[in-house]
Amino acid sequence: MEKKKLSIVAFSGDFDKLVAAFTLASGAAAVNYEVNLFFTFWGYNAIKIKKGHSFTGTGFLAKFFNFLMGGLNNVPLSRLNFFGASPKLMTGMMKAKNVATLPELIEAARALKVNFYACEMSMVILGIKREEIIPDIKEILGVAKFLEYAEGGQVLFI
Repeated sequence: MEKKKLSIVAFSGDFDKLVAAFTLASGAAAVNYEVNLFFTFWGYNAIKIKKGHSFTGTGFLAKFFNFLMGGLNNVPLSRLNFFGASPKLMTGMMKAKNVATLPELIEAARALKVNFYACEMSMVILGIKREEIIPDIKEILGVAKFLEYAEGGQVLFI
């Protein structure tokens, strides 16, 4: 019997959407699914080495966009962000309710051997270099290769 497969396109850099992506990824991996996480555009916030605002990338516009995107420490809540306070408040609520926080979910995904992939096209557009993203990235690839890896399973866009 072939292993069940879940592939997630992490397109958003919003706190709540990244929590959803990593919750699904780690949950599926925990029940023995093969899980592929494909980070593209704003989803790069989850895999940048620098977790705050920084002028990374090549070229003026790329540096500007990457600064605005920030990193994992600056991901906004998709609604009711309240000038950046909401992700901190939400993290506090998660801890108080004994629910895994975003950093804990990312660690769980790593421990459960979720496959992390980075979108080559997004890296080119945003001027992101390989050394600017986490070493957990298994491969930098295009859509065709991602679809090959996702074949036969469910694909979600978050």
